[in-house]
Amino acid sequence: MNKKIEMTDLKDMLNKTKSIYGDRPAYRLKTEKLGVFKEINHKEVREMIDCLGTALVSLLNLKGKRIGVIGENRYEWEIAYLSVVCGTGIVVPLDKALPENELENLIRRSEIDAIFYTEKYEPVLKRLAKDGTTKLKHLISMDLKEHNDGIYSFTELIQKGKRLLDDGDIAFKEAEIDPEAMSVILFTSGTTSDAKAVMLCHRNLSANLQDMDAVLYNITCEDRMLSFLPIHHVFECSAGFLLSLYKGMCTSFADGPRHIVENMREFGITFMVCVPAIYEIIYNSILKNLEKAGKLDAIMKLVKEHENDTMEKKAEIFKDIHKVFGGQVKLLVSGAAGLDPKVEEGYRNFGINLVQGYGLTESSPVVCVNIFEGKDENNHVFGTIGRALPQVEIRIEGKDEEGVR
Repeated sequence: MNKKIEMTDLKDMLNKTKSIYGDRPAYRLKTEKLGVFKEINHKEVREMIDCLGTALVSLLNLKGKRIGVIGENRYEWEIAYLSVVCGTGIVVPLDKALPENELENLIRRSEIDAIFYTEKYEPVLKRLAKDGTTKLKHLISMDLKEHNDGIYSFTELIQKGKRLLDDGDIAFKEAEIDPEAMSVILFTSGTTSDAKAVMLCHRNLSANLQDMDAVLYNITCEDRMLSFLPIHHVFECSAGFLLSLYKGMCTSFADGPRHIVENMREFGITFMVCVPAIYEIIYNSILKNLEKAGKLDAIMKLVKEHENDTMEKKAEIFKDIHKVFGGQVKLLVSGAAGLDPKVEEGYRNFGINLVQGYGLTESSPVVCVNIFEGKDENNHVFGTIGRALPQVEIRIEGKDEEGVR
């Protein structure tokens, strides 16, 4: 199942995909019991968004306000983001790795009135909400089960929002979205000065999602995605979290960098976006283990013998290497930095479909991706970022005679 869905904004996307993918799993999560997973389907996700958004608008009076989100990758983070951006106000995703003084600075600069957070950030946020140095008034914990000490519970707000919806409150659910209005404020890393604020609208994000859909031709609702990169970053946010909901995929969350391969196996992951350093570490580990087992020379000989075979044929020949990742990987995307062409070639020599892309926050973010369909797959050029997405225009400034800057 791979339906092309036109949309004007993220709310429109959620409404249209609810009817198509509603009964399919949106999240597969670990529980305290080993090997037992909890699933949340796409209909439940959209219902939680409506309930939470209703509470934000009708209980906390946050219509039109700026609301922050900070914490580890988890489904509550994603629900919070969408409950803000799809009818409440402007969402401000914040870097979970920020030191306290920088977090305080961004909260002040972004003028947020409320923030969703995980337990780790409670001390600093409670201080900021009380000392009067920021506009921050409402703290919403993703971990509390009930309101406590002036702090709202994510879970309880959903429950209260549901009661409001049941009583006919449609303030959030029927809120109109202006696709051109600023809806997201993102802070990029400040390498030479303070972090820069980037403003995005629904049209930016919607256009990029539809472009990715057009290019990632083989990704469908049957796919299972692993979320690892920091979710506040627009790469993971758009090409991971939002794309997964748009395509009806199922997302699971990584336990950390050391557990990525293990998580890929246990969740049966087929799709992931990640950074070059992770792919390089995994690839070098595979080679090291082959060498320890005395198999590296034989494998490299096979690689040479089958270098002109299709990816499908290579995948069959090197199926034992595919089993390292769980044996179900369909597509891996590398971005945020340059990928070593030798590593990229190494994966593809094993029949593992690793491609490189390029983006920037201001472009929501994907600009190019080096992916080819069907018979064209052998046109893959290592060390390149591929072609521009359908609705993207590119110009290289200050290029030399060879077209290189």
